[in-house]
Order: sequence, then structure tokens, then C-alpha cells
Amino acid sequence: MGFVNNSPAGAFPASIVPSQKKLALESNYLDFTGNGNDFAQQYLPELYEQEVERYGNRTLSGFLRMVGAEMPMTSDQVIWSEQNRLHVAYNNVTGIVQGGGTANFSSRVTVDMTNTEATSPAVRTGQTVLVSDNATGLITQKMLVVASNYDSGYAGGATQFDVVPYDSEQIKQALQEGPNSLFVYGSDFGKGTDSMKGAIQPNFTQYSNNPMILKDHFEINGSDTAQIGWVEVATEDGTSGYLWYLKSESETRLRFDDYLEMSMIESEKADHTFNYEGNAAGAGAIKVNGSEGLFSAIEKRGNVYSGFAGAAAPGAGALGDFDTILQQLDKQGAIEENMLFLSRSTALDFDDMIAAQAGGGYASTASASYGLFDNEAEMALNFGFSGFRRGSYDFYKTDWKYLNDASTRGLSSAIDGVMIPAGTTTVYDQMMGVNIRRPFLHVRYRASETEDRRYKSWITGSVGGAYTSGLDAMQVHFLSERCLVTQAANNFVLFKGA
Repeated sequence: MGFVNNSPAGAFPASIVPSQKKLALESNYLDFTGNGNDFAQQYLPELYEQEVERYGNRTLSGFLRMVGAEMPMTSDQVIWSEQNRLHVAYNNVTGIVQGGGTANFSSRVTVDMTNTEATSPAVRTGQTVLVSDNATGLITQKMLVVASNYDSGYAGGATQFDVVPYDSEQIKQALQEGPNSLFVYGSDFGKGTDSMKGAIQPNFTQYSNNPMILKDHFEINGSDTAQIGWVEVATEDGTSGYLWYLKSESETRLRFDDYLEMSMIESEKADHTFNYEGNAAGAGAIKVNGSEGLFSAIEKRGNVYSGFAGAAAPGAGALGDFDTILQQLDKQGAIEENMLFLSRSTALDFDDMIAAQAGGGYASTASASYGLFDNEAEMALNFGFSGFRRGSYDFYKTDWKYLNDASTRGLSSAIDGVMIPAGTTTVYDQMMGVNIRRPFLHVRYRASETEDRRYKSWITGSVGGAYTSGLDAMQVHFLSERCLVTQAANNFVLFKGA
């Protein structure tokens, strides 16, 4: 990432200009991590003297840039609202038989409201419901609601309503015992009756996240600036000039870039204060809010699948596991395009699964739609993705270096991959008062008209073109304030080790 000139004196310039002499100035510092918009990329040198990259490309960044976007924010908190389900349904329902088992009795249904934000069921007199047993889902009975909280003088409790079955005078024994599931499928009124009592107000669930401040620092004393490397380049007008670089500073910057991404993936919200060693005298305890990262969001609000069948059970075993995941997606938003970022072992498990089903119900790369990549398979392959189709879903699969690197998540086997819905979702923006489209996964960074904290980099000291103090050193500072927004997490899947 190129230097950002959003700081006062001592900041690195937004563009790089070669000097005619070997002078270490802020204007001719060569940043090897440039984003392609600066001279560092135009004058890309071939440095034969560079160290051998025995661990390959050690950087891990790129995941969030691939699947999301970055947008500014001006406050300490980002809040978004997500629609709840349109239809009324409850999972934990028990029945209390009224009338001692005689004919024409009703059952007083009790709904468990523990995991809902409501105080009473949104079921009204005159509505028709279908009740099924939770054990198998095979025992069902259709019933009419004959009394509810919406009726004045209702004798039942706050979480109860009365039903009468259509098909018999008795409630099936298995449904009396519970627990059951229930959903409203319509209503049934007699001639000349009044309108339905009560109304269901659309509700939503509100989520929030707060940005975290990340910092890093590099320092080199004036004497050791002999480590400066010089690169002679040719400008566009044919003249030559010199650029300089510090390898150690460049590595610090690369490491900080990775920290920005890893923090958005791994961060957790804090519920207590921390005491930092070395804070200014009298600073006391510092409140650190933390932030909700990707893994945490999926753990709390998404789908977690443990023990995906792999090499030990290739083919049908793995396919069965994957179909279970698809069935769960059917119950959520049923987003048709999804991206799979997997560890090497899990990616191979998927390869084995697809190979075992070749010519069967699994569509291969050749028949995948690739809508995310403008229907170009070649484009997907250039990004490192392979595609396949199962049912009505398209999947784009790739290895995720973060889960393989021996100095990051490759150290553990707790996380095997993530499934992320592609595209955007509609959310209500409270500031603008309108519905807007946002990527399911995106980063919000703190910024205003005078302060952009997306990625700050500046130098202090008296070396490297900066003359901000009498310190015989070059100090490079890095700072970013950001958080991750994981919208509609119910459509995400986290693969965990068995």
C-alpha cells in the first residue's frame, strides 16, 4: 500500500519522484508494497540481491479486498438493521389439553419465547396453524386458533393461545407431549364475522460494531541508515534518477498490512478493561472495546459445521455432509452464489468429493455459471477460484493462505474454512433514511474531512528527510482505525475441525 499523505510535516508523499543524486528524501522513498498507482510500480526494479523467499510470498492480505469493500464512517459505532422472517413460526411449542380429554376440547399451546425479542406470540384468533413434532417432523396436525392474547379477557398466559384440530376431536398424543414446531399458514372465518383482531408489526434485529485502533512502529538510528538501498530508474521522459528503500521498514509495513486483515477476521469484543504496561503516568486502566471479527460473527449469528467428511470418507460421505449444509442454507436466505475459502486439507476434501461425483449430480467447473466473474471461467481461474454447482447453488472455491501459513492459523486445526455469500444485500441506513445496497462483508474505517484513519503512515525524527525532533533516528509510524461489518451472518458458514 502506498504512503498516504494525510499527516502534517514528516509524512510520506502521495507520489514518488526520483532524485538526480543519491539523497535520502521523503520524496524518493521506494515503497515495494505500492498499490500500483505510484512510481514504485512504474519503476519496478529487478533486485538480484534480494533475499531468497524460502517461505514464498509471506503476506496474507487480499482476502477482504476480494470479498468486500471499504467505506468511511464518522462515529465510534456502526449500526445496521436486518429484517427478521416474514412468516410466523415457533420451534418450541408444548400443549396443555383443556377439557380432560372429552370431545370438542381445545389445546392451550405454550410457546417458548426465550430466544425471541417478543413478549407474546404473534398468533391471532382465526388463524390456521400446522403443528409438527420436533423429533421427526412427520407427525402433523392442522388447527384453528380459537382464542389468543389479542382477545379481551383471554384467560391464558402471556405466551399461550388456544387451538382446535381440524381433522379430529383429539390432539394427537405425540403433539400433546411436545416439544413441537408450529407455523401460521392462513386464516379461516365464518360468514358475517368481524375483522381479525390485532396486527403484526414488522420487526427487525439491530446489530452494531465499533472500530478498533491498530498501530505499529519502525525505528532505525541515523548511523544504521547505511542499510539504505539505492535503485536507479529511468523516468518516462528518458532521464534517470534514484529511489531509496529500507528493507526493514518495508517488512514492517507488510506485517502491518497483514495485521489489518487478520484483526478483522479474528477480533473479539471486550467486556472488561485492560492495563497496559508502559502507559503514561497516571493513565490508569484503558478501556479497550475490541471489535467483532468474521469468525466471532459467524459463531454468534451464522452456521457452524464441525467435522466435514474428507479423505477418511470421500465421495458419498463428504457429499452427504455438504448436502446437509445446503439444506441449512435453504432455510436461510438461499443466496445462490457463494465463495469458499478453505484450508488446504479441506480444499482437497472438496476436490475428492467432486471427483467422486463426476458425471453424477455434481456439476463441474465446465457447467458452473461464474456470474460473480462476469460468466468468465478464465477470470475466476486467474483469481485462483474453481467453480462447481450443486442443486441451485454456485460455489467458487479457493485455498486460503491464512489457514495454511505455519505462522498464523496453520498453527491450529480449529478452523477449516468459511463460506461467504457473494454479492450485496439491502440494509436500512439510519443516517440517510433509505435502503441501500451493501456487500455482505465490508470494512468501515474512521474518517472525516480533516482526518482519514483508513491507513496513516508518517515519519518523525531527524533522518530520512524528516526534521521533527532532535532524535538521531528515523521513526516510521503506522495507524488504522477500522471494524468489520458482517451482514446477514445467517448465510455464512464456518467450517471447524472435528
